[in-house]
Order: sequence, then C-alpha cells, then structure tokens
Amino acid sequence: MVDLIDEVRSSVNSIPEGMVASYGDIGAHFGVGARRIGRIMGTLDDDVAWWRVVCSDGWPAVCHGGTAPQILAAEGTPFAGERVDMKHARHCFD
Repeated sequence: MVDLIDEVRSSVNSIPEGMVASYGDIGAHFGVGARRIGRIMGTLDDDVAWWRVVCSDGWPAVCHGGTAPQILAAEGTPFAGERVDMKHARHCFD
C-alpha cells in the first residue's frame, strides 16, 4: 500500500497547472477504484497538488475551506460554470 501511496503522490504532482484528473482517472491508471484514490488523497500532506484532483463531473474538492476553485482558476484551469471543463482540462496519464 505504501508504494501505491507514493505513486499516487507522484502522479498527482505530475498534473500540470491548468489541468486536472478525476479520482477515477487516477484509479484507472493504477487499476484501483476512485474511492481508494480518495482515501489515499486524504492521507497525503499539503505538499501534494490536491486541488488538481476533482470528481468525475468536474466538481472541485471541497476540503481546505473550499479553496480549490480559486486555486484552479488562478492556474488557468478552464471552467464550465462552477465545474472544471473536463473536456479541455483533463490530464491523461501515459
């Protein structure tokens, strides 16, 4: 499990500014479910770009006082209303 935590940390930090990945995107990359990624994200420190991980419908994280939308907007992440525009902002893992 520790290796998966480290891999998730590294993958999240590899998402470029202006881009996001969903919990499911990250889970699919590692062959695990979105909920498992959510649990792992909850264990990580603030040195991880947590705001770049969103729900599959583009809804930003609500933790950290709901600051994710402001951080994402400052990075130039495209939005469609209150949600991230997943068509234009989704990061693909190789």
